[in-house]
Amino acid sequence: MFLALDIGNSRLKWGLYEAPHPASPLIAHGVCFLENIEQLSETDWARLPAPKHILGCIVAGDAIKGRVKEQLEMWDALPQWVIASEAEAGLVNGYDSPMRLGSDRWVAMIGARRCAIKHGAGHRPIVVVMVGTAVTVEAIDASGQFLGGFILPGHGMMLKALESGTAGLHVPTGEVTPFPTNTSDALTSGGTYAIAGAVERMMNHLRQYSGQEPYCIMTGGAGWKMAPSMSTPFELVDNLIFDGLLAIAEARFA
Repeated sequence: MFLALDIGNSRLKWGLYEAPHPASPLIAHGVCFLENIEQLSETDWARLPAPKHILGCIVAGDAIKGRVKEQLEMWDALPQWVIASEAEAGLVNGYDSPMRLGSDRWVAMIGARRCAIKHGAGHRPIVVVMVGTAVTVEAIDASGQFLGGFILPGHGMMLKALESGTAGLHVPTGEVTPFPTNTSDALTSGGTYAIAGAVERMMNHLRQYSGQEPYCIMTGGAGWKMAPSMSTPFELVDNLIFDGLLAIAEARFA
C-alpha cells in the first residue's frame, strides 16, 4: 500500500493506492481542512490498511507538517516529503536555485508530464496551470526541461486585496461576463480574466520559443471555476499532484 499526501494552504488531500506506481488502483481517498488534522487517525484513517510507503507534498509549513506526522504515527512507515531537486522522474529543473522551487509546483509538473505522455502528447511542450489560493503557470519544453513560470494571486486573494485597499468595495458574488455593468460582475470578471490572460501569455511564450503548439493542463481546487472562461484548449485534471507523487514514488520505492 502507498499513501500519497497533498497538503496545501487550506486543505489536506490524501489517496491510498495499492502500490507506488502510476497505474496502481486507488483504494481510498479523502480531504480535510487543516484545522481538522487531529481527527484523521480516529476517523478517515482509522480503518485503512497500513501503508508500506508514505510520500507527501506540503506547502503549509513546518507546524502543519508536525501535526500530520503525529497522525501518521499510527503506522510504522515513516513519511518522506518531496523537495524540488535538479532532476527527478523525467523532469529537469531550470530554476535558478532548484531547491527554492515550491514542492507543489515541482510535483504538479512531474504529474503533468506523465499525463501528457499518457494522452499521446509527450512530444509536445506543456503549460501547467494550478488554480488555488495562488495561481502558478509553468512552461516545460518537449524534452522535459522546466523553463520557468508565473505566480499570481488566486481569485480570492485578488478580491480581498481590492476590498482592503479600495474604499466602498466588498468581496462580490458576481458573474463572469464579457462586458460587466455592475461592480460585483466587474470584480469577478477582472480576476477571472487576469488568470486566463496569464495562461494565454505563457502559451504564446512557449509557442514562440518551441515552434510547437503547447499542451495545456489545469488543476487545483478552483480549476473548474476557470474552465468556462478559458479561450485556450486545456485538459482539467483533478489530482495532478497525486499523479506526480505516484511517478516519484515509482522511482524511489520500486
